Amino acid sequence: MGKYQRYPKLKKAEDVQVVKHYVPVEDDDDDEESRELDFVFTQSSGYFNKRTRPKLLSLLFISLLSCCFILAPHLFSSSSLLYSFVGDNENLVPNVNAPFCASTSDGNICCDRSGFRSDVCIMKGDVRTGSASSSVFLYKSGNSNGLINYVSSIVEVEEEIQHEKIKPYTRKWETNVMDTIDELDLISKRESAAINHHCDVQHDVPAVFFSTGGYTGNVYHEFNDGILPLYITSQHLKKKVVFVILEYHEWWILKYGDILSHLSDYPAIDFTGDKRTHCFPEAIVGLRIHDELTVDPSLMQGNKTIVDFRNILGRAYWPRIKGLIQDEKRKAEEKLREKLALSPSLKASSEIIRNVRKNLLKKPNLVVLSRNGSRAITNENLMVKTAEEIGFRVEVVRPGRTTELAKIYRALNSSDVMVGVHGAAMTHFLFMRPGSVFIQVIPLGTDWAAEAYYGEPARKLGLKYIGYPILPIESSLYDKYDKNDPVLREPMSVNSKGWQYTKAIYLDGQNVRLNLNRFRKRLVRAYDYSIKRINRDVHRQSQ
Repeated sequence: MGKYQRYPKLKKAEDVQVVKHYVPVEDDDDDEESRELDFVFTQSSGYFNKRTRPKLLSLLFISLLSCCFILAPHLFSSSSLLYSFVGDNENLVPNVNAPFCASTSDGNICCDRSGFRSDVCIMKGDVRTGSASSSVFLYKSGNSNGLINYVSSIVEVEEEIQHEKIKPYTRKWETNVMDTIDELDLISKRESAAINHHCDVQHDVPAVFFSTGGYTGNVYHEFNDGILPLYITSQHLKKKVVFVILEYHEWWILKYGDILSHLSDYPAIDFTGDKRTHCFPEAIVGLRIHDELTVDPSLMQGNKTIVDFRNILGRAYWPRIKGLIQDEKRKAEEKLREKLALSPSLKASSEIIRNVRKNLLKKPNLVVLSRNGSRAITNENLMVKTAEEIGFRVEVVRPGRTTELAKIYRALNSSDVMVGVHGAAMTHFLFMRPGSVFIQVIPLGTDWAAEAYYGEPARKLGLKYIGYPILPIESSLYDKYDKNDPVLREPMSVNSKGWQYTKAIYLDGQNVRLNLNRFRKRLVRAYDYSIKRINRDVHRQSQ
């Protein structure tokens, strides 16, 4: 990590790029981050002029007093923040609906390090980036009282007022991955120091700093640790925000650009790659996260939920989906015209086509998210035939690293049921309409993770969740281990040995062969539920 380096002298005014943004003015009561836990310590700072020569005793007394002011910011830094509760002293109940640091005053850095999953710091005032030293600076204006003004020229004041360190990634508890995340230095200085740190690009909307390092590359972590926390942290800004990204990846921007455009009106900034100094009136460093793949409405402005996030996905992907539909419709019409031209009876052919379409509309859509490699369903073809026999129209989707998310969204958004084996691809349940059915096949040793990461979040989205824990005989491990081996009989005891055992045995070393007689019951249950829902919707539309 590089140390702080001084910057060239201030450029002429015509050399500074100004980026104008419109920021809606809102009442403080409407601010998402309003809460009754307020940071009550205010740091004093500034440069002061000596006016008269005091007597020796007075000088010593005043010098001692000024030292107290100088040391105060360090004694009451973010690691020991003081908070006050709003309301009667007899009724000290905190407002859990708003984050810490909501009322941070201009010129201060406030860090909330109370979260298990992430740290978040707020900087308000004259915020400037310093990518060369992996720093973000806050220049504090001198509004101190006359007493400190009086002695400032006598007592040497250190240049840094406050210095915080933060890794803006949402897996704070996981030391191994956090060791790979770039660290930012958040440094508060007096405004006179800003003369050596000129602005190249001036923004008039806040910035949100976060990292796309760590587990980025896995779709579960991309949504859970990145996209959803980004929505949670920035949605109250109503797109008037600039995203500043550490460990920036072009492919990530390309993959999630449709979503980002519905969270911000401005292009994202590559913190390391863009050497210019970007200046902001406020910065949020780090992302807030609530739980696995979900949004807690009690912590959101306007009680936003995971359904609101899903609606953003729909708006983000609809233009691309609309284009896909138009292309397919045009190709289908061309094929239809070719067939009708060869048909002896145009009327009869048209009637047959209408009947086929009518019958298809009556069938619930079931999408199978297919896996290759570990945790694959080895008799998937037979499972598909079973589903078709029950009455489903089945589509098999095999997501890959290069598969357009819009295409996956389209398939799942139009589905009534999704079936898949526990794994990162189950994250795509976020693309399903509330009220749809999600069947998760749960391999041996993955019960807890399947429920925590996908089962419970799916219910919060409003899906009908059906878990299918396989029996030992349905696992490929049944042929590798003795029938009384703990791997088959006591998976929890194996999991307790550590992640490396769970990953090697149950995640990387296991496939599934479904007992179709047993699994059929889940499919029938999903079919009956879907038919009732379809008929209910048809009845509602006919009224």
